[in-house]
Amino acid sequence: MHLSELLSLRSIPAAGVSVGVTRRCPLKCAHCSTNSTMASEQAPGELFLRFVDTFRPDSRPEVLSMSGGEALLRPELVRELAERARRAGARSSVLSGLFFATASRIPPAIREAIAAVDHFSVSIDAYHEQQVPRPDVFRVLGQLLADGVDLSVHVVGQDAGDPYIEGIVGDIRREFGDRVPMLVNAVSAFGRARTWLRRISRTAPAVVEANPCAMAAWPVVGFDGTIVACGNDDVLDDVPPHLRLGHAASDDWAAIEARTLASGMVRALRLFGPEYMAARYGDGRLGCDGYCATCMKLSGDAPLVERIDLTMAKPSTAVLEAQATALQWRAGALAFARRHGVPRYAELALLGAPA
Repeated sequence: MHLSELLSLRSIPAAGVSVGVTRRCPLKCAHCSTNSTMASEQAPGELFLRFVDTFRPDSRPEVLSMSGGEALLRPELVRELAERARRAGARSSVLSGLFFATASRIPPAIREAIAAVDHFSVSIDAYHEQQVPRPDVFRVLGQLLADGVDLSVHVVGQDAGDPYIEGIVGDIRREFGDRVPMLVNAVSAFGRARTWLRRISRTAPAVVEANPCAMAAWPVVGFDGTIVACGNDDVLDDVPPHLRLGHAASDDWAAIEARTLASGMVRALRLFGPEYMAARYGDGRLGCDGYCATCMKLSGDAPLVERIDLTMAKPSTAVLEAQATALQWRAGALAFARRHGVPRYAELALLGAPA
């Protein structure tokens, strides 16, 4: 499965589900969005296996996306989840920081987990490289490419002008040609990065325009099994009612998919975005705190929730939603990478894509 296929599906409601199989990680990256350590939370594997066992050939996501923390601290669980998802017709992916790359060979259990998924993605950035050297990462990438693994690299830098990004992208292409697609992002002020990353404050626009949230498209199963309609790791620390979808211990995929597609608030986030919702339907107290911070407060405005539900119940809104989803599907991976990554490097996501 090529990276471009994953990105094309990322804006499609309930086309995939993201699972954080552990919050633990042996690395100590300064930008870690989950603030992970080796003492972090880790729910029993049976919790996640139970949920994936509810996938059916006629009721399943297209993609099961696994991450952490460091997902490959639990290689047997990753392998088993991938195999059970495949039995229902779903494909799978896993993201890793390659904590094991400094060893002389890939541990057998980890190699089996990587072989079991349909796509393997590797994080590399200045913070990872302080602990996992670039030559070791490249050696592992080379071994996996020789094994026929469909993989990509997730590069993170400060911004579009960060020389680190230009340097690592150049090195990857010199080493592997066009065989390794890349998704390039700028570091965000979540997790550990919140303590040191400062973005320039923006002035609130006179007119707030719709800015749909693609991160509300796929349900996210958190480290403790809580299922939310948001890819922001901070949400799991204090889940707002409008983003809570259920729990992996008690809900099946069919129920989670139905709530993802039916919730008026979640649908509105995908169609309008939180700032437009606050400006157009709120009481004037929300907004001005930024995109995600505004979303976190929406449930606290009862009149807004009522107005949103009325708006989303209109047949004309459903037509608009269908058109918006179709536009995102036609725009494909490149449009997603431009909007949610660093636009200058968006076309790297298409390297090695099938003709």
